Amino acid sequence: MAERTLSCHTEGTTPAVAGSPRVALVGSPNSGKSTLFNALTGAGRAVGNYPGTSVEVGTGRWRDPALGEVALTDLPGAYSLDPVSPDEALTAELLADDAVDAVVVVCDAAHLARSLVLVGHVRQLPLRVVVALTMGDVAARRGVHVDEVVLAGRLGVPVVRLDPRRRDVAALAGAVGQVLAAPAPRPLCLDPVGVGPRACCADCPPGCTACPPTSAAALAAQLDGGDDDLAAAEARFGWVTATAAAASTRHDRGRRSWTDRIDRWVTAPVLGPLLFLAVMWGVFALTTSVAAPLQEGLDAVFAGPVTEAAVAVLGAVGLGGSLVEGFVVDGLIAGVGMLLTFVPLMAIMFALLALLEDSGYMARAAVVTDRLMGRLGLPGRAFLPLVVGFGCNVPAISAVRVLPDARHRLLTALLVPFTSCSARLTVYVMVAATFFPERAGTVVFAMYVTSIVLVVLGGLLLRATLIRSMGEDPLVLDLPPYQRPSLRLLGAATWMRLRGFLQTASGIIVVTVAIVWALGVIPGPGATGGLGEVPVDQSLYAWIAQTAAVLFAPTGFADWHAVGALIVGFVAKEAVISSWAQTYPAGADLSASVFGDFTVASGGHPQAAALAFLVFLLAYTPCVATLATQRRQIGGRWTAAGVLLQLAMAWVLAVLVFQVGAVLT
Repeated sequence: MAERTLSCHTEGTTPAVAGSPRVALVGSPNSGKSTLFNALTGAGRAVGNYPGTSVEVGTGRWRDPALGEVALTDLPGAYSLDPVSPDEALTAELLADDAVDAVVVVCDAAHLARSLVLVGHVRQLPLRVVVALTMGDVAARRGVHVDEVVLAGRLGVPVVRLDPRRRDVAALAGAVGQVLAAPAPRPLCLDPVGVGPRACCADCPPGCTACPPTSAAALAAQLDGGDDDLAAAEARFGWVTATAAAASTRHDRGRRSWTDRIDRWVTAPVLGPLLFLAVMWGVFALTTSVAAPLQEGLDAVFAGPVTEAAVAVLGAVGLGGSLVEGFVVDGLIAGVGMLLTFVPLMAIMFALLALLEDSGYMARAAVVTDRLMGRLGLPGRAFLPLVVGFGCNVPAISAVRVLPDARHRLLTALLVPFTSCSARLTVYVMVAATFFPERAGTVVFAMYVTSIVLVVLGGLLLRATLIRSMGEDPLVLDLPPYQRPSLRLLGAATWMRLRGFLQTASGIIVVTVAIVWALGVIPGPGATGGLGEVPVDQSLYAWIAQTAAVLFAPTGFADWHAVGALIVGFVAKEAVISSWAQTYPAGADLSASVFGDFTVASGGHPQAAALAFLVFLLAYTPCVATLATQRRQIGGRWTAAGVLLQLAMAWVLAVLVFQVGAVLT
């Protein structure tokens, strides 16, 4: 536990008032724990059908007429309280420290024995406990029936059946209220021979080696190792087997499930990766084709009525032609407005990805991609945080906590910035539609394939230089069954991600737009004109970008607009588009202007230069929020080393792409 640096993190809802009962949710990955947390609190925690979706400690307010107000805590997913990763260690410590008034252990009814391992650990603590059975529909399809009455008798605590996906969670409030009003039950003696729960006390049966500790210190000592660890593990295993057999029955239907039949093809060694590539290509092709007309409509609204209304209002109050009008029209409306035209694109993309996650396919994607990457020497379990990175690099780096080995966490945190986050998607689509209008979806898809290649190359390079002698770690992943996606969950997941995009646009992007506008009205060295009168190509912004553009001459996009956009993109990748919108003349066709400047800078090879620009954007330094998270996880020196590696790879690859592309075109 010495390496743990985790801390509680509040998100989603307003915290409960002081003095409210404290209830914790614990459960294994894929048990429905975070879905239950969202159903009870209305929070927007990430929910997915693969481990690693919630590695923070989320807190929220659960209100129920019968129960009152409860401070609900969503602890990281854990299979047991014998920690093998920092997030499991945090869960074990918080429960052992008696930091909550009651615990709800979420159990997957379709895999009862596996869930009982965690239940057994929790019941060995002096805690008020409620067991919540989820995945009942999946269990029924598999012919599994769990008798909650028998299970409650074996465990000595209330057992309720819930369906968080359909918001059928009313029974939980009564059970929690019942245990909160009663004293904590005595810890359970995991005696597989005994019938029913047996409280550990002085008259334990002879040979019982599983008597639980009764204090946080005793639990910590047990988790850190001891002479009786093996005997305790054997007793616990026997108890789990006996309890699962007593409380559940299985009716063999004599045929393979649909999940097994589909997985035969979806996870096949050759066909599986090909299907994964085809699915992702379809996602990007559909996104770009459907979103294009919507983007054009929004662009016309911002460039027309919104701009005209702003000019009219500012003119009416005597600010027409002033710096204020320039900031509002050329800064906010041009920059943020252009970015907001990508809202339909992001909404469609997020909805399609949520569909893949909720159906259970993304877990299969992790399996088939892991197989390919594992052959190149990358650690298997590291792919789980990398999957998260394709949404956003910040939570992906936080998700490295699911990895038990410190070297794997370090390597993965350095590789996450090579995954193409959704913020880059806006730039991909704009550039692809400008330079490859007939194949925009294919170009965007190619960037995500390139991202996977960069992860592999970066991993091999790091393992050959900075991080050596790291053993293999195969991916061990429980595949959830396929299920019909819920429209409510799809809508909630899409809105949660879209809201994050909009919050970025209303926060750091506005600040960035203001800075770019300010630099654009300040005269640069040798400029003719005063403050607010200087042409943008003679501004301080243009001078800084022109100075840096010298380094990009071999890449084919040594134009100050493009280089300035990359500099701004260091703050947030979405700001690349807004900076272009700000630095080209108002009312000009942005795509045509960018195409013309790339044509001049590349010597007549604009498509090759555009591809080089996209590759550089993909590989170079991530946003400042990602670097801040990376620094917290792996330290400043490793973060700096990662930045240097990313810049070097980005420049070399951009030069290579342009030089080869210029020869071929």
